[in-house]
Amino acid sequence: MGILEVKGLNKRFGGLQALGDVNLEVQESTCHAIIGPNGAGKSTLLNCLVGKLMPDSGTVMFQGKDVLGCKPHEINQMGISRVFQTPEIFADQTVLENVLIPCFAGRDGSFRMRAFESIGSEVDIISQAEEMLREVGMHKKTDMLAGSLSRGDKRRLEMAMSLVQQPKLLLLDEPTAGMSRADTNNTIGLLKEIRTSRNITMAIIEHDMHVVFSLADVITVLAQGKILVEDIPENIKGHPKVREAYLGDAEV
Repeated sequence: MGILEVKGLNKRFGGLQALGDVNLEVQESTCHAIIGPNGAGKSTLLNCLVGKLMPDSGTVMFQGKDVLGCKPHEINQMGISRVFQTPEIFADQTVLENVLIPCFAGRDGSFRMRAFESIGSEVDIISQAEEMLREVGMHKKTDMLAGSLSRGDKRRLEMAMSLVQQPKLLLLDEPTAGMSRADTNNTIGLLKEIRTSRNITMAIIEHDMHVVFSLADVITVLAQGKILVEDIPENIKGHPKVREAYLGDAEV
């Protein structure tokens, strides 16, 4: 049994079949990439996994528990964190304050210790947040306003905001979108370090095949809302169904 199991997922938007009987299993401690051309259903699938969309039918199980119908904050508290395509940060707060917000924010908008309730004091939580920033290479920028950061640093900050919640599964929606090649390579290195240090499970949606083949243990290819093929990276590259889906995209 995988840490995440998707069975028979269907979602329509009017006459458009965005997802058609999608079955997906993400194994614990792996990086599972979901790729496909624009309009393949990748974002729809991700939004169903995190509670932003309700599928028409099917099941989504996380660690054996049904998460369909749960609110995004409830899914987050179960141990699933998401890193968005466009970094979602609090621009007018400092870097350290951004990492502290997930630790104290309650589901009702109040502030309380959430991610580190078992540790104890507020001082301990701040220490953990600072350590998280050190892990992602942002410890020298704790007092900077988040809005002043480069895109690469904003991505690192959002990683810290997600990881400080101690997720069991990290969902990454095009984490290198809009980055330079140098920032992309730095992000690849960061994600590899996180996997090694935390033994965390990752599921990634990404168009950049350099990123996909650098990180993924398993790749699922979607096209027109259906799974074309699922295999290890070595077998995906050059697969005739994949080449057809991408219309001969040279990067695949």
